[in-house]
Amino acid sequence: MLASSPSGGRVCRSSPGVRYKYFPDVESILAAWHDRHVTRHLEYLAKVRDQAGGSAGERLEAVLTAYAQITHERPQGTELAAVVHRGEHIARAEQQLLGFVGDLIAEAARAGELRNDAEPGELASYCLHALTAAGSLTSAAAVRRLVIVTMAGLRAPH
Repeated sequence: MLASSPSGGRVCRSSPGVRYKYFPDVESILAAWHDRHVTRHLEYLAKVRDQAGGSAGERLEAVLTAYAQITHERPQGTELAAVVHRGEHIARAEQQLLGFVGDLIAEAARAGELRNDAEPGELASYCLHALTAAGSLTSAAAVRRLVIVTMAGLRAPH
Protein backbone atom coordinates (compact mmCIF):
# COMPACT_ATOMS: atom_id res chain seq x y z
CA MET A 1 0.00 0.00 0.00
CA LEU A 2 1.37 3.37 -0.92
CA ALA A 3 0.71 4.94 2.47
CA SER A 4 2.87 2.30 4.11
CA SER A 5 5.86 3.43 2.09
CA PRO A 6 8.02 6.40 3.03
CA SER A 7 6.50 8.36 0.16
CA GLY A 8 2.97 7.69 1.45
CA GLY A 9 3.39 10.31 4.12
CA ARG A 10 4.49 12.83 1.51
CA VAL A 11 1.42 12.05 -0.59
CA CYS A 12 -0.88 12.68 2.37
CA ARG A 13 0.75 16.06 2.99
CA SER A 14 0.55 17.18 -0.63
CA SER A 15 -2.10 18.94 -2.70
CA PRO A 16 -5.65 17.56 -3.06
CA GLY A 17 -5.00 16.69 -6.72
CA VAL A 18 -2.03 14.51 -5.82
CA ARG A 19 -3.89 12.89 -2.89
CA TYR A 20 -6.84 11.90 -5.06
CA LYS A 21 -4.49 10.52 -7.70
CA TYR A 22 -3.49 7.85 -5.15
CA PHE A 23 -6.59 7.76 -2.91
CA PRO A 24 -10.14 7.85 -4.28
CA ASP A 25 -11.71 9.49 -1.22
CA VAL A 26 -11.13 10.81 2.29
CA GLU A 27 -11.98 7.45 3.87
CA SER A 28 -9.17 5.84 1.84
CA ILE A 29 -6.73 8.45 3.11
CA LEU A 30 -7.85 7.86 6.69
CA ALA A 31 -7.59 4.08 6.23
CA ALA A 32 -4.03 4.43 4.92
CA TRP A 33 -3.11 6.72 7.82
CA HIS A 34 -4.65 4.29 10.30
CA ASP A 35 -2.87 1.35 8.68
CA ARG A 36 0.45 3.10 9.33
CA HIS A 37 -0.65 3.90 12.87
CA VAL A 38 -1.53 0.24 13.55
CA THR A 39 1.79 -0.87 12.07
CA ARG A 40 3.60 1.42 14.51
CA HIS A 41 1.59 -0.08 17.39
CA LEU A 42 2.52 -3.61 16.34
CA GLU A 43 6.17 -2.58 16.08
CA TYR A 44 5.92 -1.02 19.54
CA LEU A 45 4.41 -4.22 20.99
CA ALA A 46 7.24 -6.26 19.44
CA LYS A 47 9.75 -3.87 21.01
CA VAL A 48 8.01 -4.24 24.40
CA ARG A 49 8.20 -8.03 24.04
CA ASP A 50 11.88 -7.93 23.13
CA GLN A 51 12.82 -5.54 25.94
CA ALA A 52 10.75 -7.26 28.63
CA GLY A 53 13.16 -10.13 29.13
CA GLY A 54 12.19 -12.71 31.71
CA SER A 55 9.97 -15.69 31.04
CA ALA A 56 7.51 -16.09 28.19
CA GLY A 57 4.67 -15.33 30.60
CA GLU A 58 6.37 -12.14 31.74
CA ARG A 59 6.88 -11.04 28.13
CA LEU A 60 3.21 -11.75 27.43
CA GLU A 61 2.13 -9.72 30.45
CA ALA A 62 4.33 -6.81 29.33
CA VAL A 63 2.75 -6.91 25.85
CA LEU A 64 -0.80 -7.15 27.24
CA THR A 65 -0.08 -4.22 29.56
CA ALA A 66 1.20 -2.12 26.65
CA TYR A 67 -1.81 -3.10 24.52
CA ALA A 68 -4.21 -2.19 27.33
CA GLN A 69 -2.50 1.19 27.74
CA ILE A 70 -2.80 1.85 23.99
CA THR A 71 -6.47 0.91 24.14
CA HIS A 72 -7.01 3.09 27.22
CA GLU A 73 -5.49 6.12 25.48
CA ARG A 74 -7.26 5.59 22.14
CA PRO A 75 -10.16 7.93 21.38
CA GLN A 76 -13.45 6.07 21.87
CA GLY A 77 -16.88 6.70 20.43
CA THR A 78 -15.92 9.44 17.97
CA GLU A 79 -17.01 9.61 14.36
CA LEU A 80 -13.36 9.46 13.29
CA ALA A 81 -12.79 6.33 15.37
CA ALA A 82 -15.81 4.71 13.74
CA VAL A 83 -14.49 5.53 10.26
CA VAL A 84 -10.95 4.24 10.78
CA HIS A 85 -11.93 1.11 12.73
CA ARG A 86 -13.74 -0.60 9.87
CA GLY A 87 -12.64 -2.17 6.65
CA GLU A 88 -10.17 -4.75 5.41
CA HIS A 89 -7.16 -3.08 7.00
CA ILE A 90 -8.72 -3.60 10.44
CA ALA A 91 -9.33 -7.29 9.78
CA ARG A 92 -5.68 -7.69 8.70
CA ALA A 93 -4.43 -5.82 11.76
CA GLU A 94 -6.61 -7.89 14.09
CA GLN A 95 -5.27 -11.11 12.55
CA GLN A 96 -1.69 -9.89 12.98
CA LEU A 97 -2.34 -8.95 16.59
CA LEU A 98 -4.10 -12.26 17.33
CA GLY A 99 -1.18 -14.15 15.80
CA PHE A 100 1.36 -12.10 17.73
CA VAL A 101 -0.38 -12.61 21.09
CA GLY A 102 -1.23 -16.22 20.25
CA ASP A 103 2.45 -16.99 19.62
CA LEU A 104 3.39 -15.53 23.01
CA ILE A 105 0.64 -17.57 24.69
CA ALA A 106 1.78 -20.77 22.94
CA GLU A 107 5.36 -20.16 24.07
CA ALA A 108 4.28 -19.58 27.68
CA ALA A 109 2.01 -22.65 27.59
CA ARG A 110 4.87 -24.84 26.30
CA ALA A 111 6.98 -23.54 29.19
CA GLY A 112 4.25 -24.62 31.63
CA GLU A 113 3.46 -21.04 32.67
CA LEU A 114 -0.07 -20.91 31.23
CA ARG A 115 -2.96 -23.25 30.65
CA ASN A 116 -2.76 -25.62 27.73
CA ASP A 117 -6.38 -26.82 27.65
CA ALA A 118 -7.39 -24.24 25.03
CA GLU A 119 -5.91 -23.21 21.71
CA PRO A 120 -3.52 -20.23 21.86
CA GLY A 121 -5.63 -18.41 19.25
CA GLU A 122 -8.74 -18.75 21.43
CA LEU A 123 -6.86 -17.44 24.44
CA ALA A 124 -5.44 -14.57 22.39
CA SER A 125 -8.98 -13.64 21.35
CA TYR A 126 -10.05 -13.78 25.01
CA CYS A 127 -7.20 -11.46 26.00
CA LEU A 128 -7.78 -8.88 23.29
CA HIS A 129 -11.53 -8.79 23.82
CA ALA A 130 -11.11 -8.51 27.59
CA LEU A 131 -8.62 -5.69 27.22
CA THR A 132 -10.91 -3.63 25.01
CA ALA A 133 -12.55 -2.72 28.32
CA ALA A 134 -9.45 -0.61 29.04
CA GLY A 135 -10.92 1.99 26.68
CA SER A 136 -13.70 2.75 29.14
CA LEU A 137 -11.64 2.70 32.33
CA THR A 138 -10.86 5.95 34.10
CA SER A 139 -7.40 5.32 35.53
CA ALA A 140 -4.09 3.64 34.86
CA ALA A 141 -4.56 1.64 38.08
CA ALA A 142 -7.84 0.23 36.75
CA VAL A 143 -6.11 -0.71 33.49
CA ARG A 144 -3.39 -2.52 35.47
CA ARG A 145 -6.04 -4.45 37.45
CA LEU A 146 -7.72 -5.44 34.19
CA VAL A 147 -4.43 -6.88 32.90
CA ILE A 148 -3.98 -8.82 36.16
CA VAL A 149 -7.48 -10.31 35.88
CA THR A 150 -6.92 -11.13 32.19
CA MET A 151 -3.62 -12.88 32.98
CA ALA A 152 -5.32 -14.83 35.79
CA GLY A 153 -7.68 -16.28 33.21
CA LEU A 154 -4.70 -17.65 31.29
CA ARG A 155 -3.18 -19.54 34.19
CA ALA A 156 -3.79 -23.25 34.51
CA PRO A 157 -6.62 -24.22 36.86
CA HIS A 158 -5.41 -25.85 40.08
